[in-house]
Amino acid sequence: MVRSYFHLHLVSDSTGETLINVGRAAAAQYEGVSAIEHVYPLVRSSAQLERVISEIEQAPGIVLYTLVEQDLTERLEVACRATGSPALSVLQPVHSLLQSYLGAHSTARPGAQHMLNAEYFKRIDAMNFTLAHDDGNLPLDLDEADVILLGVSRSSKTPTSIYLANRGLKTANIPLVPGMPLPPAVERARKPLVVGLLASPERIVQIRQNRLLSLKADDSSSYVDREAVANEVAASRKLFAKHRWPVIDVTRRSIEETAAAIVELHREHRLKFIAV
Repeated sequence: MVRSYFHLHLVSDSTGETLINVGRAAAAQYEGVSAIEHVYPLVRSSAQLERVISEIEQAPGIVLYTLVEQDLTERLEVACRATGSPALSVLQPVHSLLQSYLGAHSTARPGAQHMLNAEYFKRIDAMNFTLAHDDGNLPLDLDEADVILLGVSRSSKTPTSIYLANRGLKTANIPLVPGMPLPPAVERARKPLVVGLLASPERIVQIRQNRLLSLKADDSSSYVDREAVANEVAASRKLFAKHRWPVIDVTRRSIEETAAAIVELHREHRLKFIAV
């Protein structure tokens, strides 16, 4: 298949995360087409915008933006028309809907979603907790976690934990090692949601082999033996079933998809405590 490319300019007065996610989600629906991303975060002055416009003029393409200052928006749209670059305010349709429903007008506050409020510090606290409880560290205070992830080595526990922490969930992850008992604190924990992560033996072996290759380590151990890994996975499956812990197969799931499923499980888990 012949692949074609187009320039995608993402202009934001904040971090640009919203635009990046929207742009990639939309572009992924088109086979054989790839976006050459130009990301411009924290564009809050005319001087900064003019530098952006200069780059758009050199490489015209689609322009997505989230600018709340009206004068910057108007200047960008004029420049885009001059270069023949289609432009779209990603948040404007949402603002229009909210204004219509709420009967109120928004206040222009660039980067308002990243203000240092209680939600922000909750995420920072969750990140600190998660980093301190990575790979089985500090298991004694596990009951303070929101989520505990269990799984054999290379079942995506750490990246999933970090992603959940960024969503404000204190997450501990504990590896299941052959011959090593599960920390008693896990079985005693009542507040956290305990989730088991599974993957096919083939997938685990592949990831482990790549890990050893990057470390230039010997790959002749049981760590990458297909039968040994299959036994590890089977043992973890039995453990999860014994405790009736929810299980997610991450073999073909992205970190984002796994985290989204865990967030939903955690929401349902919390409702049990509210109902009591």
